[in-house]
Amino acid sequence: MSRTRTPSPSALRCPANAAAADRTNKPGLRLLAGIVAVGTVCAGLSAVPAAAAAAATEPVVSRGVTIPAFYTPPTQLPSSNGALIRTEPLPLGLSIPGLDGRPMPGTATRLMYKSTDSAGAPVAVTGAYIEPSAAWKGPGPRPLVAVASGTMGQGDQCAPSFALQNPLTLTGDTVSVGYEALAIYRLLATGAAVVVTDYVGLGATDRLHTYVNRLDQAHALLDAARAARAVPGASVTEASRTGLYGYSQGGGASAAAAELQPSYAPDVPLAGTYAGAPPADLTSVMKGIDGSALAGALAWSISGFAQADPDLRAVVEANISATGKAALQDASTMCVGDALFGYGFTKSSKWTTSGKSIGDIIAANPRAKAALDKQRIGTLKPAGPVRLATGIHDDIVPHSQARKLAVDWCNKGANVTYDAIKLPNLGDKILTNHLVPLITDQGDAISWLTDRLAGKAATSNCWSMPIQL
Repeated sequence: MSRTRTPSPSALRCPANAAAADRTNKPGLRLLAGIVAVGTVCAGLSAVPAAAAAAATEPVVSRGVTIPAFYTPPTQLPSSNGALIRTEPLPLGLSIPGLDGRPMPGTATRLMYKSTDSAGAPVAVTGAYIEPSAAWKGPGPRPLVAVASGTMGQGDQCAPSFALQNPLTLTGDTVSVGYEALAIYRLLATGAAVVVTDYVGLGATDRLHTYVNRLDQAHALLDAARAARAVPGASVTEASRTGLYGYSQGGGASAAAAELQPSYAPDVPLAGTYAGAPPADLTSVMKGIDGSALAGALAWSISGFAQADPDLRAVVEANISATGKAALQDASTMCVGDALFGYGFTKSSKWTTSGKSIGDIIAANPRAKAALDKQRIGTLKPAGPVRLATGIHDDIVPHSQARKLAVDWCNKGANVTYDAIKLPNLGDKILTNHLVPLITDQGDAISWLTDRLAGKAATSNCWSMPIQL
């Protein structure tokens, strides 16, 4: 008998409490009361202890997909960030035998490692490390690329490591596509090892995924790089140059990680960072995705921040209608495919008691606005060279706020290679202006990062910002 993940009110992580969450395999029944009405939950309902979650022997099922027991964190975590909690072989869904008997593009290991969340509490994060079949032909030891995936969803079945094993998850309840495999496999072909983070709460069954939370994402990505060095049989070492790679949600994660590396992970030898279409200013991004094909992502961000931040939690509790609560609880087990079909082009004004958009409500509340402003990327100088690319017509993760990030970094004296990707307008609010640059820029992004891993210097083009779009 399986244990379904229907996040009851007791499933939320309130301050100083990590609780087990149930997630349902039935669309529309993910109880997000502990996230949407999380203020009520934290104030008046007792949470299920983490020990109870770890003690459960029945598998977690999310929208008809059984989540392997590997993804359930233990009750006790190591003290060191990046410390491995457990590993197991991970069969790659797209793999072929090599002439030497080794699988191509490499041999994968599923990981669980310790990180620190935005509240400063320990958290277990899952992911994957891939030892490449290709030899590294550059100078020095084999380098490592820590990949932050683009938006996959909020259900545990959407985890990037799960997608490496199951490139297409298609049931009557969920649709997930492992689209990051192309970039990951191209990186492996250079001879660099790759580690992929699942982020906080995506895959790991103890909490909801904290979508686009800059601290959670940056910590998870940097700690993945640390964890990779301890994987049995891994050829990367503490001396291996490390690159960060991400687009969209992943671009925000890699950008935030580059800013936090000096203070959080100075032991990670950061050689370069690729940040594609980074959501640096969430106030602007919320307006971009509201009413778009990816409107479901707005639900994920609302739910994640309501879980983690008391000020935003209070706003959600006070302003989300019954219809909105039902939508947020439903979306919280969805992958991107589900959200496109279920909530594409929905306006958040349909989810509020006042009929105002979520963005307008937050903007009118000083404490909530301040909480969202704390998520802004660009207030710190990134470590090492950064390549920032953004499509000039991107209206989902608006081009203007990504360009502003480049300007902010340049003003701080950072080594920034900025690339405004010039393509025709391929349609407003339908994702094409956001997704096409992911593909068209990928080769240049990987070539730029490979040069950094080989020790080649990057030349900033900050001087050109006044004439760049």
